[in-house]
Amino acid sequence: MDSRVSELFGGCCRPVGGGNGGGLRGRGGSGSGGGSSKGRKKNGRHRGGKANNPPYLPPEAEDGNIEYKLKLVNPSQYRFEHLVTQMKWRLQEGRGEAVYQIGVEDNGLLVGLSEEEMRASLKTLRRMAEKVGADITVLREREVDYDSDIPRKITEVLVRKVPDNQQFLDLRVAVLGNVDSGKSTLLGVLTQGELDNGRGRARLNLFRHLHEIQSGRTSSISFEILGFNSKGEVVNYSDSRTAEEICEGSSKMITFIDLAGHHKYLKTTIFGLTSYCPDFAMLVVSANTGIAGTTREHLGLAMALKVPFFIVISKVDLCSKATVERTVKQLERILKQPGCNKLPLLVTSDDDAVTAAQQFAQSPNITPIFTLSSVSGENLDLLKVFLNILPPLTNSKEQEDLMQQLTEFQVDEIYTVPEVGTVVGGTLSSGICREGENLVVGPTDDGKFLQLKVCSIQRNRSACRVLRAGQAATLALGHFDRSLLRKGMVMVSPEMNPTICSVFEAEIVLLFHATTFRKGFQVTVHVGNVRQTAVVEKIQGKDKLRTGEKAVVRFRFIKHPEYLKIGAKLLFREGVTKGIGHVTYIQAITTGENGLEEGLSSGLVSF
Repeated sequence: MDSRVSELFGGCCRPVGGGNGGGLRGRGGSGSGGGSSKGRKKNGRHRGGKANNPPYLPPEAEDGNIEYKLKLVNPSQYRFEHLVTQMKWRLQEGRGEAVYQIGVEDNGLLVGLSEEEMRASLKTLRRMAEKVGADITVLREREVDYDSDIPRKITEVLVRKVPDNQQFLDLRVAVLGNVDSGKSTLLGVLTQGELDNGRGRARLNLFRHLHEIQSGRTSSISFEILGFNSKGEVVNYSDSRTAEEICEGSSKMITFIDLAGHHKYLKTTIFGLTSYCPDFAMLVVSANTGIAGTTREHLGLAMALKVPFFIVISKVDLCSKATVERTVKQLERILKQPGCNKLPLLVTSDDDAVTAAQQFAQSPNITPIFTLSSVSGENLDLLKVFLNILPPLTNSKEQEDLMQQLTEFQVDEIYTVPEVGTVVGGTLSSGICREGENLVVGPTDDGKFLQLKVCSIQRNRSACRVLRAGQAATLALGHFDRSLLRKGMVMVSPEMNPTICSVFEAEIVLLFHATTFRKGFQVTVHVGNVRQTAVVEKIQGKDKLRTGEKAVVRFRFIKHPEYLKIGAKLLFREGVTKGIGHVTYIQAITTGENGLEEGLSSGLVSF
């Protein structure tokens, strides 16, 4: 366990569901707190002694969206303006969300306030929020075991304000799990607002093909949205007829990427994880079957691609309590193995869900576990509380840096829409894309980039004029010839002068191979939205690789050149063979008069 996790749990290191005072992490248990970290004397006793240590949170960080405040009682006008400026900074750091801990000193000491002081502090906080145009929601209140006759409380408050340049906050969650684990049913229940009938009725709205409805198995990638308004209330299809209404009524949007669970559609699942850049992954495990089929494989994919994941154990209505507990223990055992090195946290109350959401975003080692039913609705609200509070992984500075770069849009889907023309779906990985902007798309099979114009933009099925880095959308291209497009292309700013390659090098780790991995072996390579067969041309310093070994390998795409970037995550597979790594070198191609010309004579190849 890393020091960060130890710090978060204050040395007690217990699962959230273990009854640790609702997640207030205490050093040495629930001792009484003092007004300062130095301790105070009361009735002749020194506070903060060994037997009665004060409870702490981790010290307040200058960066991030969490702010500690001891009290906010009747501040002066100057102080109030300073507090408002501070709130703007925290909201900016959280890209529109901030969490205030009232009754906590900057060093993390849980002091607590009397009821009167807390009421006055919340009134001031509400005035601050009104000043910046934000809403506040009390997440939880907790009493502190304070050496006083007056009960003292700590209140945790969520402050939410959609940034001026956005319609809503947006998080993407990839949904993983074995076939028949209940992924699509769970999404149907969350997004439609109606419980399932036990025979999969809730998932019918999610399927895109007739054979999916007939078999009940997802074979393609579909997107579903769940909104939360500024007060943390769910906005879904139960009270909204269209996606546009959900977007208009929401200040935070969760976009679920429903991926296929069957091994037959593994390439589709990998494409969804690498191409759509999810912020988080939700691994769904059936309580009655446990870890079966592709569950381990999907867990491994999320870890290989470093996507933070949480686990939902579904179908608890079908099992006895003992069976559910056995599945939980089975998962905990796997998560604690040296290969995973995760700290599982079982969520059993609203308080646990709040704690889990905050700690999950702060430490990559923590893995929340939910047990719920899509038929009875048991614990479904806990998952909604968790999703409502879950903060974005990137801060405002990283977002601004990406937006300063030239435009780059990854093409993941291609459609033809009547009366609209050719439409492409994907993610804007950098820059800003505006309606009416001229871009170039490629590379084509002969390595060229073609000019086009963005006619209109839609996000979550509602029109928007500007697309910013990290956002997914569909772009209408008018009468642009669809046959010239394919998945894996990029649309970039003409000023970028994009480089393409057929030959590239990557530093890889061979996760599994039945025999030996050697020159001439063909694999399917996944790099972002690129998916193509490549042949191994050379392994640096070795003749062959075995499971678990590392090496720098030169690959050559078989069919056509692709647009790659140094440092991009790479995943390759062929049958049971699997490996991960990152791109370390690209052998750039230029388009000359005689067609494609590779830079082989440049002497840059490292072999």
